Amino acid sequence: MIAITLPDGSVKHFDAGVTPMDVAKNISEGFARNVISASFNDKTVETATPLTEDGNLILYTWNNEEGKKAFWHSSAHILAQALEQLYPGVKLTIGPAIENGFYYDVDFGDKTISEKDLKDVEDKMIAIARGKHEFSIREASKEDALEFYKKQNNEYKVELIENLEDGTITFCDHDTFTDLCRGGHIPNTGIVKAIKLMSIAGAYWRGDENNKQLTRIYGISFPKQKDLIEYLELLEKAKQRDHRKLGKELELFTFSQKVGQGLPLWLPKGAALRERLENFLKKAQKKAGYEMVISPHIGQKELYVTSGHYAKYGADSFQPIHTPNEGEEFLLKPMNCPHHCEIYNSKPWSYKDLPKRFAEFGTVYRYEQSGELHGLTRVRGFTQDDAHIFCTPDQLDTEFKKVIDLVLYVFGSLGFENFYTQVSLRDPENPEKYIGSIENWEKAEKAIISAAEAKELDYKIEYGEAAFYGPKLDFMVKDALGRSWQLGTIQVDYNLPERFELEYKGSDNETHRPVMIHRAPFGSMERFVAILLEHTGGNFPLWLMPEQVTILSLSEKYEKYSQKVLNLLENDEIRALVDNRNETIGKKIREAEMNKIPYMLIVGEQEEKDGTVSVRKHGEGDLGTMTPEAFSRLIQQAVKEESKEFNV
Repeated sequence: MIAITLPDGSVKHFDAGVTPMDVAKNISEGFARNVISASFNDKTVETATPLTEDGNLILYTWNNEEGKKAFWHSSAHILAQALEQLYPGVKLTIGPAIENGFYYDVDFGDKTISEKDLKDVEDKMIAIARGKHEFSIREASKEDALEFYKKQNNEYKVELIENLEDGTITFCDHDTFTDLCRGGHIPNTGIVKAIKLMSIAGAYWRGDENNKQLTRIYGISFPKQKDLIEYLELLEKAKQRDHRKLGKELELFTFSQKVGQGLPLWLPKGAALRERLENFLKKAQKKAGYEMVISPHIGQKELYVTSGHYAKYGADSFQPIHTPNEGEEFLLKPMNCPHHCEIYNSKPWSYKDLPKRFAEFGTVYRYEQSGELHGLTRVRGFTQDDAHIFCTPDQLDTEFKKVIDLVLYVFGSLGFENFYTQVSLRDPENPEKYIGSIENWEKAEKAIISAAEAKELDYKIEYGEAAFYGPKLDFMVKDALGRSWQLGTIQVDYNLPERFELEYKGSDNETHRPVMIHRAPFGSMERFVAILLEHTGGNFPLWLMPEQVTILSLSEKYEKYSQKVLNLLENDEIRALVDNRNETIGKKIREAEMNKIPYMLIVGEQEEKDGTVSVRKHGEGDLGTMTPEAFSRLIQQAVKEESKEFNV
């Protein structure tokens, strides 16, 4: 007998050889019908895998991330089989599950496929799925695996297998199809009820532009047709909220080929929006004891060699700037932290001076591949709301918690209420990706987990997601469409203080190393504005709106009174404008609605005579008539309720 421990801590005993599906049926036949994948002792297994030892078993359904991953990975196999049947002789490469769906990279050789062909592929996939073919994993020797793909003249699979160790190679079979695969599948193809192939793109083999370009087909699948319909409706909503579309309509930002890809130009309304966001955070930071600093956009190459950023970003980033002096090289800064380390190093410090909190809205540059650029969310030049706290080890816990409070204040003020946190740790299998000692990493990781637990944050641990110099706490926000985004981040760093030989004199009169906290509640101004745009659909909080009020004059006869109302509002620091164009009032209202202006004040003969304004609210309609003074108080109260003060 073997002991199987379930997630609730209960232990069940079975004969050796029991499968995860057998365990599911033992729990409940109804539950078993929903189980689509499993893990045993933290390793992904098939639902039909025999279990031969004691261990921890987790059974996944469609409602779990792991269940969706197995579902979409299995769907990628179905796509690959359909392509082989429709386009004999194609060479398959890899087909993983992704955040929403799956893709498969294929070498079509002299064959071609276009968007119009995707419906035929979908139909073939559905036909295969209806066969309810079981997925099964079998082991293969390296010799047999190589022979199999050499016969197919598939150099891509051969290359993959050559990098694998004998004894670790497995194939997945279903129906007449077989593919090199590590595992993690649903029980059978029949569980897949709805499929939509979304797009076709080019992708270099292994992401290397020196390799051949393959055809990548993206798709998504669901266990119910209604789930697919809901997803496509959500995509349509997302299209309407696309920050690139809204940014253009609201005249916030633009791009220019002459300026360069991935380098946004902020228009007056967008620049004003950014300034309000910056001032909002600066005000809170000042109360929290931060001091503003400014660092240059470039630095000597040696600065980034010392920090480790050159090794991390150098080869794949903007190339060095050479000066007239031979051998002198500068780099566009990829991060602000090395500069802040040197600001700290500009004078000696005592433990009595710490913590020191240096903040900067600093612009940094990284050369993202052109195919990865996307509006404001992926750019080559972006401004981080960066700050670095230099503190004693004893101050670390308190300072980290204070930063958490600041991030929560920012999210609350901007309407991001649905979020969780992610503790991003090292990848234990790839230590070469990180700098610093194991001891320092362990201290930093423990500090983050301790602070997250003390603040009762809903967090999960992700291995391999740490920065190269330290672990971090990432804030994962869900927007109005249910999509997750990584926004704020807080990182603990023992390594850069060592690399830059940062010191302070302790109470024992000896020199010590400070601990460094990196933090950015927004992350980057560009990405934050993009996500905020899509989250709100352009209907920003009232305090942040570029224009809070538009005064719609029924005709030019009331221009003088409109100006009087405007002056009153502006004296109360309310952002307003007058629309006295020779257009119908209906058209003016429609355009104000399209421009997301929160309030419209209609001014005509009666309003001028009574000293009032007729008030309309965006998306709600008529609010009645009131005096300009009463309307001003209404706006001021609404702004006050939205933008509460930060309490230290």
